Amino acid sequence: MTAPNIVNISSMIGKTVTTSLTTTSATEVLNNAVGSNTVLRVTLIRAVNVDGSAAADVTIAYYTQDNLGGTAMELVQGKNVVANTFLDVVTKDTPIYLEEDKSIGATASAADDLKIIITYEEIT
Repeated sequence: MTAPNIVNISSMIGKTVTTSLTTTSATEVLNNAVGSNTVLRVTLIRAVNVDGSAAADVTIAYYTQDNLGGTAMELVQGKNVVANTFLDVVTKDTPIYLEEDKSIGATASAADDLKIIITYEEIT
């Protein structure tokens, strides 16, 4: 099953995940595994710069397979996040759906400067 029919859902649960980008390599932030029988409605992706003095660049990508597999399709590429600020990449006004066998990853230009917050609805 790729995604449930969201007209006839049996469950919708609101969830939040957070991830610190501790390296400059792509880090998995949200994953929807093969066979999950769910679709995830992502309503917020926020990159927060926790460095008090330095800006950092962030790339957020939608991957065509789970576990950061397949092709990365950038939602933002190398976007600058000023020190002590945040950048909203996805909001409730522009949500995206994460079907089975898809994932979202983030990459930072500097380790330990950025944190990612994602809110989503798990629909079955």
